[in-house]
Amino acid sequence: MACLLETPIRMSVLSEVTASSRHYVDRLFDPDPQKVLQGVIDMKNAVIGNNKQKANLIVLGAVPRLLYLLQQETSSTELKTECAVVLGSLAMGTENNVKSLLDCHIIPALLQGLLSPDLKFIEACLRCLRTIFTSPVTPEELLYTDATVIPHLMALLSRSRYTQEYICQIFSHCCKGPDHQTILFNHGAVQNIAHLLTSPSYKVRMQALKCFSVLAFENPQVSMTLVNVLVDGELLPQIFVKMLQRDKPIEMQLTSAKCLTYMCRAGAIRTDDSCIVLKTLPCLVRMCSKERLLEERVEGAETLAYLIEPDVELQRIASITDHLIAMLADYFKYPSSVSAITDIKRLDHDLKHAHELRQAAFKLYASLGANDEDIRKKIIETENMMDRIVTGLSESSVKVRLAAVRCLHSLSRSVQQLRTSFQDHAVWKPLMKVLQNAPDEILVVASSMLCNLLLEFSPSKEPILESGAVELLCGLTQSENPALRVNGIWALMNMAFQAEQKIKADILRSLSTEQLFRLLSDSDLNVLMKTLGLLRNLLSTRPTLCILANIADGTTAKELIMTNDDILQKIKYYMGHSHVKLQLAAMFCISNLIWNEEEGSQERQDKLRDMGIVDILHKLSQSPDSNLCDKAKTALQQYLA
Repeated sequence: MACLLETPIRMSVLSEVTASSRHYVDRLFDPDPQKVLQGVIDMKNAVIGNNKQKANLIVLGAVPRLLYLLQQETSSTELKTECAVVLGSLAMGTENNVKSLLDCHIIPALLQGLLSPDLKFIEACLRCLRTIFTSPVTPEELLYTDATVIPHLMALLSRSRYTQEYICQIFSHCCKGPDHQTILFNHGAVQNIAHLLTSPSYKVRMQALKCFSVLAFENPQVSMTLVNVLVDGELLPQIFVKMLQRDKPIEMQLTSAKCLTYMCRAGAIRTDDSCIVLKTLPCLVRMCSKERLLEERVEGAETLAYLIEPDVELQRIASITDHLIAMLADYFKYPSSVSAITDIKRLDHDLKHAHELRQAAFKLYASLGANDEDIRKKIIETENMMDRIVTGLSESSVKVRLAAVRCLHSLSRSVQQLRTSFQDHAVWKPLMKVLQNAPDEILVVASSMLCNLLLEFSPSKEPILESGAVELLCGLTQSENPALRVNGIWALMNMAFQAEQKIKADILRSLSTEQLFRLLSDSDLNVLMKTLGLLRNLLSTRPTLCILANIADGTTAKELIMTNDDILQKIKYYMGHSHVKLQLAAMFCISNLIWNEEEGSQERQDKLRDMGIVDILHKLSQSPDSNLCDKAKTALQQYLA
């Protein structure tokens, strides 16, 4: 019987809840405008901080009615304003609430409201728009659908400190990528927002600062403009520097550092400028200390990683600032058992986001170790570092895995580390696992790292070969992603360098001459270069291996190439190419095919002469490029010997 009663009981509870909310909605339909206004005000008080009540009112159809009243010409300004306030409160609930509001076309209604002459109503509409646009479920494009909206928002910036705060917040949340940056820039965002950096209101200054950080990101045009903007007789970079001083709130320091970082990376500020070396970099290092909140440490480390990524001098300075390399090791111990966090809510939040710290640390280690051998050594010698990276390769978060692979790739540029730490920790095993089934962004970095592990001096080369790498790499050469095709071929090229004939035969068998030809016809120059490099390595023979004329399937790489006229024609074509590097790569292949000391060289020379190769060699021996000229002369001597 209990089972039978369960549904009616649940239904009656629900009807009680909705009944208690229904009278709020019913009052919106009262013929007396005063009662409607009082109903909206009561509804406003009922929903503040009450997500259940918000959900009930949405289910009962309050939103379409509120939007109707907001847009009615007969509604008083006070009623319209109160409707906008209630809608804003509903939007502050759950993401589902925001979706319901979007489904009712709230954005066009609120944007229409901005045309009103009444400032209080405009501010209420902007506050609601701010809440909706800062929700992750709202498409940013909705701000740009109507071309008149952005210029109108720019005009409203001067109305009050609230219009300034809300509009800047909307811009910084809805500026995603170069198209949005260009629209805002062309409508005078820089000029209209710059003076807000000296506003008496902290919130306005902060939102204006955030605007500049998203406008400048990877945008040389905006960044070059910002460098020369004057506000009250002071250049913008100087204002940003003042805002990242220690006595300013952390949020302001971080965002100012981001602005200067993005301007530097976009080429508007030199990397050796004192505002970068003495102000921005130390500020970002400060953000990495364990005294800072989790999100500040994450943002500080990621911004610093981005700042120093292309510049070896900044990498060196950062590595010796405030013991940064050791400080980052704490990112992996968080939260510790003796954590100073007494706020349970904060602890719960940090436990859920601890993976972001690991991701940020890997990113910064990758940037620090990008060029300098001593820094790489320091990183690897940091407590349990290699174990942490290996663990990171199998984390559930894709972002952490990607950052761990990037870090490993950066460290794998060291010959010394490839021979020692990488071998001691058998790094190749988890890497091969990552390569089996990963999204393209991870595959690109992981396969690039595999290229380094397959260099002839790397002890990992043998076990990688034994674990089925040839098939995996040949598979990558068929990818639609050019970066993966390049890495697949590059790794095979490294694998074939001074390798035994069996390995070369395995590569050719797995790759197939058809695929080799396709790669020689690839539209990507890097793929072509690496394919010719692979051919050169497949065709070259170490003197000690000359006797191994026939192996495995009874054929050598040379015979396979010589019997494939398509490939020979491709090599001939590249000998006459306008790109010298391609000509040189093709020359290496020809030299290996005609080398006198090897079996069958006479037949190969004859066939290539018939194809017109000798005529091309004579032409190339007159080349203005000394390298090409020497290679051609050396090849011609093989015919004379």
